[in-house]
Amino acid sequence: MIESPQYLNAYPVDIQQRVISMLEQEKTGAWLLGKYPKRHDINGAQALFDYGMGIKNRYMKSSAPISKVVYDDKIHVINNALGLHTFVSRVQGSKLKAKHEIRVSALFRNVPEPFLRMILVHELAHLKEKAHNKAFYNLCCYMEPDYHQLEFELRVYLCHRDRFGELWTL
Repeated sequence: MIESPQYLNAYPVDIQQRVISMLEQEKTGAWLLGKYPKRHDINGAQALFDYGMGIKNRYMKSSAPISKVVYDDKIHVINNALGLHTFVSRVQGSKLKAKHEIRVSALFRNVPEPFLRMILVHELAHLKEKAHNKAFYNLCCYMEPDYHQLEFELRVYLCHRDRFGELWTL
């Protein structure tokens, strides 16, 4: 029997046990592929920026502008995160200017579009809410009603990926 994967620590024990059972029986891949048969085709930096800005402009028109949305090969390894929202403040004359950037782990190049959307929604929500509090998650659910289910399924995929490797490839 395998230990509870790190990605599932916040979930109740019975849910963790069901996922562990699926992993032991090698059923997670078939389950995920049944729900999400193909990966997205948002590969380049411009396509990712346009996709992220589309979500932002639909749900958060009045929020701070974003200067960059990119895939980052180092995020998962260095920060133990899947995406990052960063902002840099610079003094320009007598004003303080902030540039907001969203960096998405490169592993999201090879996942279904709903998983990529969930991560972008998460990082966009940080434009208004810095902490992971109730208002933050309410905003995530406003932009993506299936946010919590997608987050869970992504965590199942990460467990699968750690044990068996990637599912969706070119």
